[in-house]
Amino acid sequence: MAELGNIGFIGGGNMGEALIKGLINSKVPAGNIRVAEPNESRARQLTERYGVTCSSEAGEVVQHSDLIVLAIKPQIVPAAMPGIAAAFGKGKLLVSIAAGVTSRSLEEYFTGAPHVVRVMPNTPALVGAGATALCPGTHATREDLATAVHLFEGVGTVHVVSEAQMDAVTGLSGSGPAYVYMVIEALAAGGVLEGLPMDTALALATQTVFGTAQLVKESGEHPAVLRDKVCSPGGTTIAAVKALEEKGLRAALIQAVANAANRSRELGKS
Repeated sequence: MAELGNIGFIGGGNMGEALIKGLINSKVPAGNIRVAEPNESRARQLTERYGVTCSSEAGEVVQHSDLIVLAIKPQIVPAAMPGIAAAFGKGKLLVSIAAGVTSRSLEEYFTGAPHVVRVMPNTPALVGAGATALCPGTHATREDLATAVHLFEGVGTVHVVSEAQMDAVTGLSGSGPAYVYMVIEALAAGGVLEGLPMDTALALATQTVFGTAQLVKESGEHPAVLRDKVCSPGGTTIAAVKALEEKGLRAALIQAVANAANRSRELGKS
């Protein structure tokens, strides 16, 4: 198993916290984790919850870390990277979860051959059920990739893809939780329309989505096959599926993924 060494986080937001929580649960000592977080309230919160060391100086965190997780918004990257690069020594690994920011664009801030791995996780990592895809940068080694995989396996599943596929990953799994939240919300609203109390409708909708996803994962069957098994001739489900097709559910979700992927490409160019 790849060794993580001392780990530094540039940014202590939700995704950063999810990874910190996963590391602590994986028995990584809190003393091995440092976080660069300028917001004093947030820094104090992370220290109290996990016992990690927080600092307002990104350079200090980079200097004391073997593995640096860039967990900031893509718009902040140009301002943050020069200071990070200045403290980035030989043998360090940069793992970036900044949406749309390519490995090559990050490498341009450094001299020499920096080791960079680009990653796209998603918010279910907060409950250990994330879906993460990652790709190696120009100079990343197999060991670097193994280290990044090990890091994100603590908060869910991990898939290695090519850099060219990362925008599609962003559109699908990176932004995907928002689409699923809307599906759960709409299902619950339909239940309320038909007379169910909101708490009951929401609980049923949530468990239905959760259980259905688990069935797809464990059965290994294509979702279309499983859907057809539920659709009895002339029954309630096929009537419902007809309405979904007529209203364009499939087309809307496909377009949502495409729009998010395109936005990821735009962020990468800006």
